[in-house]
Amino acid sequence: MRVLLVEDEQPLAGYIAAGLRKHGCAVDIALDGQTALDKLDLTPYDVVVLDRDLPVVHGDTVCRRLAERGTSRILMLTASGAVEDRVDGLTLGADDYLGKPFAFTELVARVRALARRIGTARPPVLRAADLLLDPARRTAERGGRLLHLTPKEFGVLEQLLAAGGAVVSAEALLDKVWDEHTDPFTNAVRITVGTLRRKLGEPPAIETVTGAGYRIGP
Repeated sequence: MRVLLVEDEQPLAGYIAAGLRKHGCAVDIALDGQTALDKLDLTPYDVVVLDRDLPVVHGDTVCRRLAERGTSRILMLTASGAVEDRVDGLTLGADDYLGKPFAFTELVARVRALARRIGTARPPVLRAADLLLDPARRTAERGGRLLHLTPKEFGVLEQLLAAGGAVVSAEALLDKVWDEHTDPFTNAVRITVGTLRRKLGEPPAIETVTGAGYRIGP
C-alpha cells in the first residue's frame, strides 16, 4: 500500500511514517501543501494522511483538489476534535477524519480500512488455495504453517493476493510496496519475489508471466 503523509511537524511526520512502514506501508512524506500537490501529480497514492493546518498551501485546498481527482482516499488529521471541524473536513472531500492526539493503532486501522475501499471492495483477509494473509494482524500462512516474512515480502504477497489471480507488473509492485527513494531501475522486486517463493515452499505459488509480471497461480 502506498501512502502519502502530509504533516508539517517533522518529528511527528517521522514518527508516523516509521510506524506505518512497520505495518507494511510504503510511505512518502510532504511537509507542506505544495509539496504534497507536486507528489500527487507524480504518484498514484492509495491513501493520503493529510494534516489540515499546513503551510504554503492549506490542507483544505489540498483536500479539495485531491477529492476532485478521486484517485486516493483521504484521512484528514487535525488538532481540533470539534464536530464542526469534522463536518468541514468531510464536506471538503475527506473520506475519514481523526483528531490529534490519536492512538497509533487506530490510525493504522483507519488507513487500512480506507485502502480496502479503493476500486473493487476486497475482503479483510485474503485467500488463495492454501494461502491466507491477514493485513490487519500482519500474519500470513500456507497450509496452516505460519510464514515469517519481511515487510517487503509481506507487501508483495498482499498485492498479488489482492489481484485475485490477475498479473501484477514489477512496476506496479514497486509503486505499491516501495517508496519514492527506491531506484526505479532496481532489481529489488525480482529479489523479493525470489525470497518469497522460497519461504512459500512447494508447490510453487507465484507464477512469472514473461514480459508482464507475476501472479498467484491456480
